[in-house]
Amino acid sequence: MRILAILLGVIACLTPLGGRCAAAAAEGAPGPERSVVERLEDLEAYMNNTARSARSEAPSKIAGPGPGHNAWQMTSTALVLFMTLPGLALFYGGLVRRKNVLSVMAQCLGIAGMVTILWWVCGYSLSFAPGSPFLGGLDFAFFKGVDGGAVGQGSHWISNNVWAIFQLTFAIITPALIVGAIAERMRFPAIMLFILLWMFAVYFPLAHMVWGSDGFMGGALNARARIKALDFAGGTVVHMSSGWSALVLCLVLGKRLGFGREPMPPHSMVLCMIGTGMLWVGWYGFNAGSALAADGIAAQAFTTTTLSAATAGFVWAMSEYAFKGKPSILGFCSGIVAGLVVVTPACGFVTPNGAMLIGLLAGFVPFLACWKLKAWFGYDDALDTFGVHGVGGTLGALLTGLLASPDANPLVATVADGLLMSQIQAILLTFTLSVTATLILALAVKATLGLRVSEETETVGLDLTEHGEEGYHGA
Repeated sequence: MRILAILLGVIACLTPLGGRCAAAAAEGAPGPERSVVERLEDLEAYMNNTARSARSEAPSKIAGPGPGHNAWQMTSTALVLFMTLPGLALFYGGLVRRKNVLSVMAQCLGIAGMVTILWWVCGYSLSFAPGSPFLGGLDFAFFKGVDGGAVGQGSHWISNNVWAIFQLTFAIITPALIVGAIAERMRFPAIMLFILLWMFAVYFPLAHMVWGSDGFMGGALNARARIKALDFAGGTVVHMSSGWSALVLCLVLGKRLGFGREPMPPHSMVLCMIGTGMLWVGWYGFNAGSALAADGIAAQAFTTTTLSAATAGFVWAMSEYAFKGKPSILGFCSGIVAGLVVVTPACGFVTPNGAMLIGLLAGFVPFLACWKLKAWFGYDDALDTFGVHGVGGTLGALLTGLLASPDANPLVATVADGLLMSQIQAILLTFTLSVTATLILALAVKATLGLRVSEETETVGLDLTEHGEEGYHGA
């Protein structure tokens, strides 16, 4: 009896944290009560991050979000936002010339504001509300039903509004990655219009297809998915989409003045290194946060993320040492980001040994893409967005099909048959949508607003001409 009393006491302690509204409603109107066994099952469900007991119609005594899981999700959300502001802004800002440092920061800030508005109006709904296999409906438009006390839109124990804002931070950083390829030469109004259209044409459909409950390539999330691919935290949705779109956009836009004839070194590797560290720290929210719980899968993603990033940073720099004679800070930073990119779709599905292999390949394959591929074809991917995110995201999606293991995550067993082919199909669909939509949108914006700044503006720098400010004053 004493043990039973203690267990009931624990449940009672959880009640005001997770189900205050449900308890108050139950007190106001008599109804069926959950049995002691069912209440214990609910407690076990919280600890194991599974659905509450459905053996009776009585409401759960802990019907709302779970405190620990919700706390980790809010922390992860802040970490992912930290990746863009200030992480990506400083990383990209350090890599451009000093006359354009504020322009890339303004682009990151502008995208964060515009995408947030779109997300509230309809973007979240088009991404995650029930709809077709390719795009969600409007059930969640203007955040209808996106409440703190309700759960289920994202996970069993995460508040709907926390889930929505967590996914918003992904929607912010994805288009912000694109600006690295077209840095120092694209008009600010043209960037904003292109990104607005791109979110509807590429990001919202991909997010729904991969992570929506009825998505076309939802893998383990949708039993009826036509393509049963796996993407734990955004290899296709975030990195492939932005990377391949960045390549197309920079080709349509054209090269910077003097590209290939005059040096264009980063103006501050100090800012770049600081931004890299912020990206790495924030990426724990990106990857481990995608477990949607403070559980063993989150711990697995946390571990594999660390191993891949550190390994890739070292391999990239040592590859520079071997081929160029010096390991640069830029090499370390680029390798770390590449390791984070490539492990993203696989982080919750692979073992630590798998993550080490991913890190080795992430440090070498994108290095070759940024060093040789760009030189061979002569395109001006200013900050290597395609080389790191396009090539890295594609590599990560492919390696997920090769290395995903039920030993790391039991969900892998449900889609193991034909997984590699499913990953290839997801890669091809993402590539086709991203490239086709970007080409059409880029040409449309070019025909209406115009894409490029004038030669005079580009020579003076975008900070003064586009934003009326300077990043630095004095000698």
